[in-house]
Amino acid sequence: MSESSRNALIDGAKALACTAIVWHHLAFYGPLSDTLHAAAPGLSDWLVRYARMAVQVFLVLGGYLAAASLAPHGNARQRRPWGRIAGRFERLVAPYAAALVIVVLVDALVRPWLDDLAMVSADPGLWQLLAHALLLQGVLGQESLSAGVWYVAIDFQLFAFSTLGLVGVHWLALWTRGRMGWHWHGPLTLAQLLTVALAALSLLGFNRESRWDAWAVYFFGAYGLGMLAYWGAHAGSARRAWLWAGLIAGLTALALVLDWRARILLAGLTALLLVLALRVPQAARWCDWAPLRLLGRISYSVFLMHFAVCLLVNALVASLWPESVPAAIAGMALAYGLSIAAGCLLYVAVEHQRPTWRTSLRWQAGLLGAGLATALLA
Repeated sequence: MSESSRNALIDGAKALACTAIVWHHLAFYGPLSDTLHAAAPGLSDWLVRYARMAVQVFLVLGGYLAAASLAPHGNARQRRPWGRIAGRFERLVAPYAAALVIVVLVDALVRPWLDDLAMVSADPGLWQLLAHALLLQGVLGQESLSAGVWYVAIDFQLFAFSTLGLVGVHWLALWTRGRMGWHWHGPLTLAQLLTVALAALSLLGFNRESRWDAWAVYFFGAYGLGMLAYWGAHAGSARRAWLWAGLIAGLTALALVLDWRARILLAGLTALLLVLALRVPQAARWCDWAPLRLLGRISYSVFLMHFAVCLLVNALVASLWPESVPAAIAGMALAYGLSIAAGCLLYVAVEHQRPTWRTSLRWQAGLLGAGLATALLA
């Protein structure tokens, strides 16, 4: 399969997952969600309960792309691991902090018109703002400024955790070879064995305990399955691809037998579909549609911006037509469309500009300034 076809498939999966997350939050937060639930409780409940699991698709795709960057042939690229981690932080934080500036301002604007405490947060404090700026809000137990931004912190943790783990095992192999003359021979590289072991540890242990859900180890099961999917999709032979697929299926089945979790089933199925679809040229054709590919490319920015849009639309529609079901449904559709438009603007203005440390620091400072200003003026 060509690189263009692979990208189409990845972009298509991101677009669908992004759409599911946006609609989950539309059905979960604000007065429009209450109106939708009263009119269509079945649809509302499905969006609230199941659409949120699309985050597993992002986790698997994140692992797939991490393997492509860190260890495409099964051995870690050991050059500049701290530089790679810093680069990841820059790329994540600049659009993230820019979006949070807008969320904080919109939150202050709509607070007098929305009394939904789950949707409208209190004035942010300095410690809360600093924790968000450094992607430490979950670890430090700070209330989130926007729906779903916990994922950005987890994504960074997972990338840093994977980078240091893969490079560490590579350096260990070099050390043992130089000191003891020992050299590993096996069907999997040491980096691949480490990934399998850590994914199993997460799936069978950490992911079953919610107290770990602010840390990478809780989510590494799905992320690790994505890494295995990359090595399976790019295996040199069909036999090795099937072995990788079997390993993914085996880990998923073992995890589900031990403790049934629908989110882990989705993660396992996503990883398996990646292995199979990326080895079949015809599989990506259904995703090769320009609007879907565009949404996939800007999905991170849409994800960051959609909550601010939801706040505005909820405040407007609930003020003008508080009991109207058609207005609520139209408002949700409008919020989805405006979220894509806002995400596109953020992508063009910030994400696509290859953010640097200076850019990231500027937006982090802007977040602190906006948050403190709204608190002082309240």
